[in-house]
Amino acid sequence: MNSQTPDPFLQRLRWVVIALLIVLLVWNLIPWVERQLISLTAEPRSITARGELAESERNTIDIFDLSSQSVVFITTSQRVMDFWTRNIFNVERGTGSGVLWDEHGHLVTNNHVIDQASEANVRLIDGRSYKAVLIGSSPAHDLAVLRINVPFNLPPAIPIGTSNDLKVGQKVLAIGNPFGLDHTLTTGVVSALDRSIEGDNGGSIDHLIQTDAAINPGNSGGPLLDSAGRLIGINTAIYSPSGAYAGIGFAVPVDTVNRVVPQLIAKGKYIRPTLGINVDQDINQQIMQQLDLEGVLVLRVEPNSAAERAGLQATSVDQNGDVIPGDVILSINGEQIEDVNDLLSLLDQFNIGQQVTLQIWRLGQELEVEVMLQ
Repeated sequence: MNSQTPDPFLQRLRWVVIALLIVLLVWNLIPWVERQLISLTAEPRSITARGELAESERNTIDIFDLSSQSVVFITTSQRVMDFWTRNIFNVERGTGSGVLWDEHGHLVTNNHVIDQASEANVRLIDGRSYKAVLIGSSPAHDLAVLRINVPFNLPPAIPIGTSNDLKVGQKVLAIGNPFGLDHTLTTGVVSALDRSIEGDNGGSIDHLIQTDAAINPGNSGGPLLDSAGRLIGINTAIYSPSGAYAGIGFAVPVDTVNRVVPQLIAKGKYIRPTLGINVDQDINQQIMQQLDLEGVLVLRVEPNSAAERAGLQATSVDQNGDVIPGDVILSINGEQIEDVNDLLSLLDQFNIGQQVTLQIWRLGQELEVEVMLQ
């Protein structure tokens, strides 16, 4: 038999393939062996000492620890009737936040948090829950006062600050319950002052604080605090196309809260200081354009009113049917007034019984008149 001599090229190719396979096998085995060796000697990394917290961090932590005790979680429900069975039952309506106001169990929240609710439950930070009683509300300010009966260990109220000296850029902190997540802290700055937004009742809510501290649904009614831990506002609304945080939130300034809440506790409603005059926005706009003035025209003076005692003159009609303009209010205590909304908003900053100075236009002359608000 004749034996064939193996082709040298095929032999070399075979050895090359075998060598490549061995290299690939070793190449894949090396990481596995390395991982096995590392796992045998793996230990936790040593911790690097952090050092002291920054002063601003300690300040934020201290404020949250103290103030969060006084922030409550509010859940509301509405009583409905089943159309077929006539059974009456409660359905959950919404959630919000609130701030304990005094040692009597009064707490402040937004009017829209409890509006149209038939029942409200309040949960404290320690988990205790109480049914709340509505004491009073002011839709014009989006404020409401509830009361809970806490037999012992009622958390203290947050110290009250002022809002008339706030500056844009000042640090603020907000505490609330966004999306039902209890006692959430966000921080930011005062973004703007004296903002106005449209309220649920169709009117406007004026003189609001604008902030970039994250405010989301559920934060409503919670406190806005300054860097000293003082209450400077009640968070009320957000501006957002999606309904979630978009960098613009609003709070009712504490000066307004401190003026409105005592009336809600004492009377159940807020009574706005008035001059005792009748005005009309549409008529005011027409006549102001004719007179080329900015202000509020006095259409009628109420009998025995503050305006009558101050000698304000009403608008009248002569025998020919021509309108004789009455006094036009140009400013109050130096604050300019452009229209009826300006007048109402400005009056809201004063108290009943307080004396103010009106600058008025009367038949071509400007005068000053002292009026005691009623």
